[in-house]
Amino acid sequence: MALLTTILILLLIYYGFKILLKYFGPTLIKYITKKAGENFQRQYQQQQNYRQNPVDTEVTIDKKYKKRQMNPNVGEYVDFEEID
Repeated sequence: MALLTTILILLLIYYGFKILLKYFGPTLIKYITKKAGENFQRQYQQQQNYRQNPVDTEVTIDKKYKKRQMNPNVGEYVDFEEID
């Protein structure tokens, strides 16, 4: 008897969820797309504001790099392929 009530409860939940989605699904999707559009619009506006008013930053490099000296004893590198 417990198995029958469990199956009945699962079926009621399944069909109840289907009916709720049928009636409230379109409004839920509209709400989600509206919120996503607002989020994209806000991010776009922030990006445009950043491009118009860039933050002034200074970059300093304290380390000077040395030029690498080539060893004259080392030969020239030759790339080759083996042919059968």
